[in-house]
Amino acid sequence: MKTALRITFSLLLICSIPSLTAFAATEEEDIERMSLYKKTATVSGIPWTYYAAIDQYERQIHDEIPEGRVTAFRPDPLFWNGIDTEPSFFPKGWGDNGDGNNKVDMTNDEDILWSLGKYLQSYGTTEQDIRIALWNYYKRDLTVQTIMNTAKVFEKFQTVSLTDRDFPVPITSNYTYHNTWGDARGFGGRRIHEGTDIFADYGVPVHSTTYGVIEMKGWNEFGGWRVGIRDIYNIYHYYAHLSGFEESKKVGDVVQPGDVIGSVGSTGYGPPGTSGKFPPHLHYGMYQDNGKNEWSFDPYPYLKRWERMVRNK
Repeated sequence: MKTALRITFSLLLICSIPSLTAFAATEEEDIERMSLYKKTATVSGIPWTYYAAIDQYERQIHDEIPEGRVTAFRPDPLFWNGIDTEPSFFPKGWGDNGDGNNKVDMTNDEDILWSLGKYLQSYGTTEQDIRIALWNYYKRDLTVQTIMNTAKVFEKFQTVSLTDRDFPVPITSNYTYHNTWGDARGFGGRRIHEGTDIFADYGVPVHSTTYGVIEMKGWNEFGGWRVGIRDIYNIYHYYAHLSGFEESKKVGDVVQPGDVIGSVGSTGYGPPGTSGKFPPHLHYGMYQDNGKNEWSFDPYPYLKRWERMVRNK
């Protein structure tokens, strides 16, 4: 029955599981993208990191990059052409020529980025100005926060080529894990297990697996002491049942693969401080956001891949 349930859930969600490499760019493409971001930043006064972060977000919510382009931002026709009715954030449209050929082309990377820059610039150049501009375009708080977080990551590392990964616990430690995603759970009502349990000794360091920003840190009735990190692929990484946190890491901090964020414990299944209701382990979950909804998917294949990557370094 357990196997059948897991297979059923896997079949239902198989089309939704992200590859994390769907839009893996070559080094040449990354260089070209960076050149476009920085060129537009120079003439608009908007830091290149925001163009990169918006483009990165759009790369995750579309099925493919438009043919003949290296950027993924697809302007809403309303944004590009405008609308006569009031009130409107796009009364005249923002489509404009960016490459100097006097043609306004909604499929041209330079025209698109320049038009996006004009729109952002109309609100101002501060972080709060850009946040407001993004909300008026996307009308979604999580989208705005994801883009702002990704911009912080790009600002810290000064590149969009961030492909390194790490395993959640040191591979030199004593640990074990199996594919437990989709298993039944009873605490708090019938539900499925939305993650992989990595059993390890109490106090073993827990690592960030990816580049991202700490979005959550604190107590959760189900997960105990937990940390949530949103990465540059619109994926929320959930680390639960911790025995404690890395004190130097705060909500809003940028992290990279290998950064210690806490330690393995057995907290949860009750009010703050509850511990010992199960053996010490790390619950590791991954949740994909597609710009409209967020859902859990099986982290086990990624854990196996990252484990091999670390061992082969």
